[in-house]
Amino acid sequence: MKGRIGNGQLSTTSFSVPANAIGFWIDRLKEHNVEFKGPQPRFDEEALAFRDTDGLQIELVASGIDTHPAWKGGPVPAQYAIRGFYHVSLSVESYERTAGLLTETLEFRPSVESGSRFRYVAADGKPGQIVDIVCRPEERPGMVGVGAVHHVAWRTPTEETQLEMRNTLESLGYQVTPVLDRNYFKSIYFREPGKVLFEIATDPPGFAVNEEPEKLGKGLQLPAWLESRRDEIEQVLPQIASSA
Repeated sequence: MKGRIGNGQLSTTSFSVPANAIGFWIDRLKEHNVEFKGPQPRFDEEALAFRDTDGLQIELVASGIDTHPAWKGGPVPAQYAIRGFYHVSLSVESYERTAGLLTETLEFRPSVESGSRFRYVAADGKPGQIVDIVCRPEERPGMVGVGAVHHVAWRTPTEETQLEMRNTLESLGYQVTPVLDRNYFKSIYFREPGKVLFEIATDPPGFAVNEEPEKLGKGLQLPAWLESRRDEIEQVLPQIASSA
């Protein structure tokens, strides 16, 4: 079923590229006939916006502050390649209560704002530790489906810190799920005041729990309850060619 991007959702997922990479990516998107908007200046960065084949809203953000190494085995030269997540944008009807949860409970702090966009950062505020709240009182609610993001996941270091956060959220009146075992991590879920679904997931045990690290990403891994349907699932998944 086709989804609808709107309020109460993560509306845009942004990836980090080097500061000098915008021109390269403009040419690459044109070469592959991908429609895009921008580059658009925002704070101290530039963003190219486009949709993927399913309709997800994606951005490439050039800021020059991401020091993560690039993957050198792909079709894009390393000096222009994507470094990782930059930030997510949450679309909400009214930002104040969502901002309150971020700052008073989840240990974010205000960074910058412009118009209806309010930025918050965690830890040292590097890429991957940034969230923008975009206030859109006129926007209709989003609908989960193809082309829409289901939830936002935040990490926590241990099961103990996760339980502490769960207790805190419950004491504040949030409806929080029980701890759910996702094989690679433990998860809890709740809806923040703007209706965006949040997940808090543990770091351990990690993705090497059932694979050797050097083989990660090279095979389809399924939870035990789906293993009996492996043949059926493999038949409908798109084929992925790897150069690694």
